[in-house]
Amino acid sequence: MNQPAADPGVLRASFNPLIRPYLVLYVAMIMLATIVLIPLLVPWLLGVGQWWARHYFALLECELGPTQLRFRKGIFLQVEKTVPLENIQDVTFIEGPLLRRFNLSILKFETAGQSHGQANAMSLVGIVDAARYRAEILARREALKRELQGLAADRTSGGGNDALLVELKAVRARLDEIVEVLRSGRA
Repeated sequence: MNQPAADPGVLRASFNPLIRPYLVLYVAMIMLATIVLIPLLVPWLLGVGQWWARHYFALLECELGPTQLRFRKGIFLQVEKTVPLENIQDVTFIEGPLLRRFNLSILKFETAGQSHGQANAMSLVGIVDAARYRAEILARREALKRELQGLAADRTSGGGNDALLVELKAVRARLDEIVEVLRSGRA
Protein backbone atom coordinates (compact mmCIF):
# COMPACT_ATOMS: atom_id res chain seq x y z
CA MET A 1 0.00 0.00 0.00
CA ASN A 2 1.19 3.51 -0.69
CA GLN A 3 2.06 5.46 2.42
CA PRO A 4 1.54 9.16 3.03
CA ALA A 5 4.77 11.08 3.58
CA ALA A 6 5.31 13.72 6.26
CA ASP A 7 3.67 16.33 3.99
CA PRO A 8 -0.04 15.50 3.59
CA GLY A 9 0.04 16.51 -0.11
CA VAL A 10 2.80 13.97 -0.87
CA LEU A 11 1.99 10.36 -1.73
CA ARG A 12 4.94 8.06 -1.14
CA ALA A 13 5.01 4.78 -3.09
CA SER A 14 5.91 1.53 -1.44
CA PHE A 15 7.66 -1.22 -3.34
CA ASN A 16 6.89 -4.93 -3.49
CA PRO A 17 9.69 -6.96 -1.84
CA LEU A 18 9.35 -9.53 -4.66
CA ILE A 19 11.31 -7.08 -6.78
CA ARG A 20 14.50 -8.54 -5.24
CA PRO A 21 14.19 -12.10 -6.67
CA TYR A 22 12.82 -10.64 -9.91
CA LEU A 23 15.92 -8.46 -10.37
CA VAL A 24 18.28 -11.35 -9.60
CA LEU A 25 16.51 -13.59 -12.11
CA TYR A 26 16.25 -10.84 -14.74
CA VAL A 27 20.01 -10.12 -14.62
CA ALA A 28 20.74 -13.87 -14.61
CA MET A 29 18.69 -14.26 -17.80
CA ILE A 30 20.68 -11.44 -19.41
CA MET A 31 23.95 -13.14 -18.37
CA LEU A 32 22.72 -16.41 -19.82
CA ALA A 33 21.67 -14.75 -23.08
CA THR A 34 25.02 -13.02 -23.59
CA ILE A 35 26.93 -16.34 -23.30
CA VAL A 36 30.13 -14.42 -22.42
CA LEU A 37 28.82 -13.72 -18.90
CA ILE A 38 27.81 -17.34 -18.15
CA PRO A 39 30.89 -17.87 -15.89
CA LEU A 40 29.57 -15.05 -13.65
CA LEU A 41 26.14 -16.67 -13.37
CA VAL A 42 26.94 -18.92 -10.38
CA PRO A 43 28.47 -16.16 -8.19
CA TRP A 44 25.58 -13.91 -9.19
CA LEU A 45 22.93 -16.41 -8.14
CA LEU A 46 24.73 -17.50 -4.96
CA GLY A 47 25.38 -14.14 -3.37
CA VAL A 48 26.37 -11.11 -5.41
CA GLY A 49 22.93 -10.81 -6.98
CA GLN A 50 21.20 -11.24 -3.63
CA TRP A 51 23.34 -8.48 -2.09
CA TRP A 52 22.79 -6.15 -5.05
CA ALA A 53 19.01 -6.69 -5.15
CA ARG A 54 18.66 -6.17 -1.37
CA HIS A 55 20.54 -2.84 -1.48
CA TYR A 56 18.80 -1.71 -4.67
CA PHE A 57 15.41 -2.35 -3.04
CA ALA A 58 16.39 -0.52 0.16
CA LEU A 59 17.29 2.64 -1.79
CA LEU A 60 14.17 2.82 -3.98
CA GLU A 61 12.04 5.93 -3.39
CA CYS A 62 9.16 7.54 -5.21
CA GLU A 63 7.13 10.53 -4.02
CA LEU A 64 4.24 12.19 -5.78
CA GLY A 65 3.76 15.79 -4.70
CA PRO A 66 1.16 18.36 -5.75
CA THR A 67 3.35 19.65 -8.62
CA GLN A 68 6.12 17.10 -9.15
CA LEU A 69 7.12 13.46 -9.12
CA ARG A 70 10.45 12.59 -7.50
CA PHE A 71 12.08 9.20 -7.65
CA ARG A 72 15.41 7.73 -6.75
CA LYS A 73 16.99 4.39 -7.59
CA GLY A 74 20.36 2.71 -7.95
CA ILE A 75 23.32 1.63 -5.83
CA PHE A 76 26.61 2.46 -7.49
CA LEU A 77 25.09 4.81 -10.03
CA GLN A 78 22.24 6.54 -8.22
CA VAL A 79 19.63 8.29 -10.29
CA GLU A 80 17.39 10.89 -8.69
CA LYS A 81 14.88 12.64 -10.90
CA THR A 82 12.32 15.29 -10.20
CA VAL A 83 9.77 15.60 -12.97
CA PRO A 84 7.25 18.48 -13.00
CA LEU A 85 3.79 16.97 -13.42
CA GLU A 86 2.92 19.33 -16.29
CA ASN A 87 5.83 17.82 -18.28
CA ILE A 88 4.55 14.24 -17.97
CA GLN A 89 2.96 13.24 -21.28
CA ASP A 90 2.04 9.69 -20.32
CA VAL A 91 2.60 7.02 -17.69
CA THR A 92 2.69 3.56 -19.23
CA PHE A 93 1.75 0.51 -17.18
CA ILE A 94 3.73 -2.58 -18.30
CA GLU A 95 3.26 -6.20 -17.25
CA GLY A 96 4.98 -9.17 -18.86
CA PRO A 97 5.01 -12.89 -18.10
CA LEU A 98 8.03 -12.67 -15.77
CA LEU A 99 6.64 -9.55 -14.06
CA ARG A 100 3.23 -11.20 -13.57
CA ARG A 101 4.93 -14.27 -12.07
CA PHE A 102 6.34 -11.99 -9.34
CA ASN A 103 3.18 -9.86 -9.03
CA LEU A 104 5.05 -6.81 -10.35
CA SER A 105 4.61 -4.14 -12.99
CA ILE A 106 6.63 -1.31 -14.47
CA LEU A 107 5.60 2.35 -14.61
CA LYS A 108 7.35 4.12 -17.48
CA PHE A 109 7.25 7.92 -17.58
CA GLU A 110 7.25 9.81 -20.86
CA THR A 111 7.97 13.51 -20.53
CA ALA A 112 7.85 16.50 -22.84
CA GLY A 113 11.12 17.11 -24.62
CA GLN A 114 12.65 13.68 -24.03
CA SER A 115 14.27 11.80 -26.85
CA HIS A 116 13.07 8.28 -27.57
CA GLY A 117 16.19 6.63 -26.09
CA GLN A 118 15.66 8.13 -22.63
CA ALA A 119 12.42 6.26 -21.96
CA ASN A 120 14.11 3.39 -20.08
CA ALA A 121 15.87 5.77 -17.68
CA MET A 122 12.49 6.96 -16.45
CA SER A 123 10.88 3.75 -15.32
CA LEU A 124 10.18 2.16 -11.96
CA VAL A 125 9.62 -1.52 -11.25
CA GLY A 126 7.58 -2.91 -8.39
CA ILE A 127 5.38 -0.11 -7.05
CA VAL A 128 2.63 -1.66 -4.95
CA ASP A 129 -0.78 -0.99 -6.56
CA ALA A 130 0.93 0.59 -9.57
CA ALA A 131 -2.34 1.05 -11.49
CA ARG A 132 -3.76 3.23 -8.71
CA TYR A 133 -0.49 5.17 -8.40
CA ARG A 134 -0.53 5.75 -12.17
CA ALA A 135 -4.12 7.00 -11.98
CA GLU A 136 -3.19 9.39 -9.14
CA ILE A 137 -0.23 10.77 -11.13
CA LEU A 138 -2.44 11.42 -14.15
CA ALA A 139 -5.23 12.94 -12.01
CA ARG A 140 -2.81 15.33 -10.30
CA ARG A 141 -1.28 16.23 -13.65
CA GLU A 142 -4.70 17.11 -15.07
CA ALA A 143 -5.65 19.13 -11.95
CA LEU A 144 -2.38 21.06 -12.18
CA LYS A 145 -2.91 21.74 -15.90
CA ARG A 146 -6.43 23.06 -15.23
CA GLU A 147 -5.09 25.28 -12.43
CA LEU A 148 -2.30 26.63 -14.65
CA GLN A 149 -4.76 27.27 -17.48
CA GLY A 150 -7.04 29.14 -15.07
CA LEU A 151 -4.16 31.34 -13.92
CA ALA A 152 -3.17 32.05 -17.51
CA ALA A 153 -6.78 32.95 -18.36
CA ASP A 154 -6.95 35.32 -15.36
CA ARG A 155 -3.76 37.05 -16.47
CA THR A 156 -4.90 37.52 -20.05
CA SER A 157 -8.43 38.63 -19.15
CA GLY A 158 -7.29 40.87 -16.32
CA GLY A 159 -9.87 39.26 -14.02
CA GLY A 160 -7.28 38.38 -11.41
CA ASN A 161 -5.74 41.86 -11.59
CA ASP A 162 -9.11 43.58 -11.15
CA ALA A 163 -9.85 41.65 -7.97
CA LEU A 164 -6.37 42.41 -6.67
CA LEU A 165 -6.78 46.10 -7.49
CA VAL A 166 -10.09 46.25 -5.59
CA GLU A 167 -8.45 44.64 -2.55
CA LEU A 168 -5.49 47.04 -2.69
CA LYS A 169 -7.83 50.04 -2.89
CA ALA A 170 -9.73 48.77 0.16
CA VAL A 171 -6.45 48.38 2.08
CA ARG A 172 -5.39 51.88 1.00
CA ALA A 173 -8.71 53.35 2.18
CA ARG A 174 -8.37 51.59 5.53
CA LEU A 175 -4.79 52.89 5.94
CA ASP A 176 -6.00 56.43 5.18
CA GLU A 177 -8.64 56.04 7.92
CA ILE A 178 -5.97 54.88 10.39
CA VAL A 179 -3.74 57.84 9.50
CA GLU A 180 -6.67 60.23 10.04
CA VAL A 181 -7.42 58.71 13.46
CA LEU A 182 -3.78 58.98 14.48
CA ARG A 183 -3.60 62.63 13.34
CA SER A 184 -6.81 63.56 15.18
CA GLY A 185 -5.54 61.83 18.36
CA ARG A 186 -2.40 64.02 18.40
CA ALA A 187 -4.18 67.32 17.90
